[in-house]
Amino acid sequence: MDARSILRTFFFSALPLVAGLPALPARASVAALPTFTGVARSVSPSVVNISITGEVKPAASQGPADPFFDRYFGGQGGPRKARSLGSGFVLTPDGYIATNAHVVAQAGKVIVRLANKKEYPAKVIGVDEKTDVALIKIEPKEPLQPATLGDSNGLEVGEWVMAIGSPFGLEQTVTVGVVSAKARVLGAGPYDDFIQTDAAINPGNSGGPLVDGEGRVVGINTAISSRSGGNEGVGFAIPVALARTILDQLRESGKVERGWLGVGIQDVTPDLAISLDLGDATGALVANVSPGGPAARAGLERGDVIVEFAGKTITESHQLPALVAESRIGSTAHLTVLRGGERRTIDVTIASLPEEPERRVSARDGGDDGAAWGFAVADITPQLARGRGLARDRGVVVTDVAPDGPAAEAGIQPGDIVREVDRSPVETSADLRKALQSRKKDNVLLLVQRGEATSFQVLKRS
Repeated sequence: MDARSILRTFFFSALPLVAGLPALPARASVAALPTFTGVARSVSPSVVNISITGEVKPAASQGPADPFFDRYFGGQGGPRKARSLGSGFVLTPDGYIATNAHVVAQAGKVIVRLANKKEYPAKVIGVDEKTDVALIKIEPKEPLQPATLGDSNGLEVGEWVMAIGSPFGLEQTVTVGVVSAKARVLGAGPYDDFIQTDAAINPGNSGGPLVDGEGRVVGINTAISSRSGGNEGVGFAIPVALARTILDQLRESGKVERGWLGVGIQDVTPDLAISLDLGDATGALVANVSPGGPAARAGLERGDVIVEFAGKTITESHQLPALVAESRIGSTAHLTVLRGGERRTIDVTIASLPEEPERRVSARDGGDDGAAWGFAVADITPQLARGRGLARDRGVVVTDVAPDGPAAEAGIQPGDIVREVDRSPVETSADLRKALQSRKKDNVLLLVQRGEATSFQVLKRS
């Protein structure tokens, strides 16, 4: 029997089996995925391409990581020519446009290309590098179609979203995905609160809109996490709830004024919660209080844990800066703090953030006096202070850290100044030695100063 006869025999013998299978469902009965044609059609006229002509000077800080920006600016060397930078979207019929600060902050001449291919020079009204938001303005010959702003606070994880922009210079590109996470902290600044999405965001999407299923802008695309320089399913957008207040201030005065509390804060880790007898690892731990600042005047102390601000619960430290920043200057905020195991209410009058704010510290910033804990110290003499550029000539400075010891694991570094051991001040290495030798537990709480910032560190002895 030849091959053709074998195949014919197999086909006809299989017919009874096929006939017995259930029929496939009709097309209309299959659960349909959402269509985004209407959304794209309604939003695209409001999306613009932004490019510059002339030279661009490299900046020390260019906002959240964007491989597109690095590709054209490099971040090193002298001025260089730049091409298409990113995207934006229309806010008002008379030509106000939102984009990213890192797209236009160092630009020469800004050119905006509309969806109808018309081009206009743009003026940079203001930039806010802390949130990577910028406002620019063109003078169009006819009214523009503004985008509709939505509610980013109401977004749900898993909700469909669309990104529109000019990835790799390909204008009016539409990509679709879902909200992967909310309130992402990337370390880009004190007001991190990013929307994470798997909608494809690539170099050149920066500044373009992230829109919901109703075509409302819920975010400004700003950064990607990528090893290759292209989309890997992890993109980030600035929530429009945050961007809206920034854009309003930029339009009104060209700058942003924020509320100021006057504290340096850090997360409450489980180890810190145990060391401070807090119970739960929640809230914002006060690691530093700015002398003469609002918090100092109100009586806040280092070691307080802020668990409520103006009626809003603080579970993680990164929530506090944004709430303070949004507060009206001169208003009174009611704080609930934990101090010594007790809850206290403290009223603070919000001031204006100084030009050079205090740093928000991280939980990892940071004889027998410390050898058992993996570090060595020395008294700070006037000579040592001058040699190391220290601002004080009293205290204890870390001179060496064992690579695999408890101090290294906690992030302690040579040059750090130890200010307290288990909430008791230390001024000399003798004070430190006495405090550490009296420890009966396998952990110790240090207050460490690095530069102008202070933070609590827990050392755990194995």
